[in-house]
Amino acid sequence: IGCDAHRRYSLFAVFDTTTLSVEQTRVNHQPGAIREFLSDYPEGTPVAIETVGNYYWIVNEIEEAGCIPLLAHAAKAKVLMGNINKTDKLDAKGLATLVHLGSLPTVWLPPGEIRDERELHRTRMAFCKPRTALKNRIHSTLAKYALNTAEHSDIFVGKGRAWLNRTIKKLPLETGRCLEQELDLLEATMEQITALEERIRERIQLTSNMQLLKTIPGVGDILAIVIEREIGTIDRFPSAGHLAAYSGVVPKVHSSGGKTRYGRMRKQANNYLKWAFIEAANVVVAHRHHPAWRQKKVSLVYERICRRKGHAIAVGAVARHLAEAVFWMLTKGETYQDPALRRQGSPKLA
Repeated sequence: IGCDAHRRYSLFAVFDTTTLSVEQTRVNHQPGAIREFLSDYPEGTPVAIETVGNYYWIVNEIEEAGCIPLLAHAAKAKVLMGNINKTDKLDAKGLATLVHLGSLPTVWLPPGEIRDERELHRTRMAFCKPRTALKNRIHSTLAKYALNTAEHSDIFVGKGRAWLNRTIKKLPLETGRCLEQELDLLEATMEQITALEERIRERIQLTSNMQLLKTIPGVGDILAIVIEREIGTIDRFPSAGHLAAYSGVVPKVHSSGGKTRYGRMRKQANNYLKWAFIEAANVVVAHRHHPAWRQKKVSLVYERICRRKGHAIAVGAVARHLAEAVFWMLTKGETYQDPALRRQGSPKLA
């Protein structure tokens, strides 16, 4: 069975393996409607659905009907269908045909409990974006009036925050008021992030794989949980390069006529994994001058590439190193082993 899902309805194409005919049915989206429709078919019938934004509840109904949901890779499936035109009927029929032929390109579908738990760290990530935007805006406002923040590593906590509170009074009236409102919103956002982190730690018990991931530079409890939950099973990746590409931390490559050009990082990727590895890389950058971090591989990679190509590309290179390291760690069941420290005869643990 193929399912072309939309916001208000889904179109199902049922492939009859005896007559090789296809029967199509439109099911309006109402609670239980899809489950009722699929309950007429034998238990264990595979149902293909593309990776659309609202697939969670559809997958739940497919499972409740006793069928097996298959999450299709939308881009690859369209290539295999070979349709010149695009209609709901063609898409549903194409998915059903690929299931019948056994050539449906699928992506990992996590169990229902993990699908639910992933909302915790994904919501945290959504809150982190406005937190960063607010901090950047406050720094920008201070820079407009030549107020130097270099003396404080973080102006939002401790002595830095005390300095910021005094500095607000030096700003023009309305600018100062706006800055105070931004600080209020920042504090409220950070409270919500803290609450989410507490719930994540309360809900999710650290697995052995998460404990391994915590040995990676820049990775703590939260990022270890994010990486493990988003990767799922490591054996679905054939190589470290495939995991790095899936995580969106490798650049696009255009090579032709003996010339090779590298572009931006891949957009068709798991953005949650990408964020996690970039976040860990930024932690590395922040600590790279600490005596315990200076000779780590990740710090050396950042410094070397930053001198030649700048901060952003260097952070991406560190993120890629971490992603590839994760593949080997989870494949072999080993902790992170720093190549630079190992060559110097230092302990293997980072």
